[in-house]
Amino acid sequence: MIAATLVKLSVASLWANKLRSSLTLLGVIIGVTSVMTIISALEGMMEGIKAQIDRMGPATFVVAKFGIITSEEAYFEALKRKSIGLDAVKYIEDGCDLCENVCPRAFGRANIKYGSQTLRRVRVGASTSSYIDIVDIEVGQGRYHSQEDDTYRRQVAFIGHTLREELFPGLDPLGRDIRIDGARYRVIGVAKELGSTFGNNRDNFVIVPFSTFIKQFGEPGDNMNITIKAASVAQLPEAMDQVRLVLRSKRHVPYDKPDDFSLVTAENVLDMVNSVTAIFRTGLVGISSISLVVGGIVVMNIMMVSVTERTREIGIRKSVGAKRKHILLQFLYEAMLVTMSGGLVGIVLGYIIAKVLVGMIDMEISPSTVAIIAGLSISTGTGLVFGIYPAMKAAKLDPIKALSYE
Repeated sequence: MIAATLVKLSVASLWANKLRSSLTLLGVIIGVTSVMTIISALEGMMEGIKAQIDRMGPATFVVAKFGIITSEEAYFEALKRKSIGLDAVKYIEDGCDLCENVCPRAFGRANIKYGSQTLRRVRVGASTSSYIDIVDIEVGQGRYHSQEDDTYRRQVAFIGHTLREELFPGLDPLGRDIRIDGARYRVIGVAKELGSTFGNNRDNFVIVPFSTFIKQFGEPGDNMNITIKAASVAQLPEAMDQVRLVLRSKRHVPYDKPDDFSLVTAENVLDMVNSVTAIFRTGLVGISSISLVVGGIVVMNIMMVSVTERTREIGIRKSVGAKRKHILLQFLYEAMLVTMSGGLVGIVLGYIIAKVLVGMIDMEISPSTVAIIAGLSISTGTGLVFGIYPAMKAAKLDPIKALSYE
């Protein structure tokens, strides 16, 4: 009952001093908005990245020359490695009985032309026919290239949704010829739309048979990796061990030396992304917290002014029976109410800003429970920490001196 009365008194006091309360809110709003924006944006990006990584498949891993590079030293060390060649595909197929599907993949950039329309530096991928069974690409129209296409080095192309939209507006692309860096290819299929990630258009690609790619562009060298699907998720570690043993043996890696290649799984990529975003989250939230400290100092200063202005009021309340704890709680409630209100406004603003920012890189976010709890906790905690001193000062006032204060 007393608590409810104190809250009503606090609300009435804040409402009676709207300008002062608004100024107090400002610092907290800025701080909470910053924290909310950062946490929501990072959460949204993480969800998007996880969705992309999940599409790789839990039983799939990649053999690559570079893999996940986390330092300059590791990069220069990886540069010394031999490229992953086509011979590695044969070694893995022969030596890994737990590998269900082994697909070489080459990649590059080329200009794509149809009629008078030219698209520059489009991603050109190359793989064998079973590649589409591993990755998340789905056929939207026509077909993916077959084993025969690869065997006979047919100049056929499977294109992404963007190429269809930009090269063939209003036309059926199937059976039409495009030019990839001048070479003629027949369009045999179109992929379903994949969307974008971090502003990167995932539909702007063309895939050709692996052998045809080599015929036109030569050996891919460093621009090649091998995508492998294990027989099952449970057998993924064993399959990776088999691949590691085969490649170490065939590439003559001494027993006391590390692998001269990388095995990358979806879990590896996710771990790396998690560690990077954790560093960003800690750093950015720490920086934005400075504004909360400034906001807290503003709260304390304005509460001190409030205590001074209401000295006689405090004296009157004490003279009619109010105890120290009642005065203490009233001023604390005022400080916490004003910062909590700032926190709520900051949460809404932070969410709106995060949605705009994440929308610019084609990611979706939903209100993050972590961010909302963090915003409310931080704002309320700011009121508690920075409001305690003015509240204690008010509670300790001598009623006689307070009543005689002018």
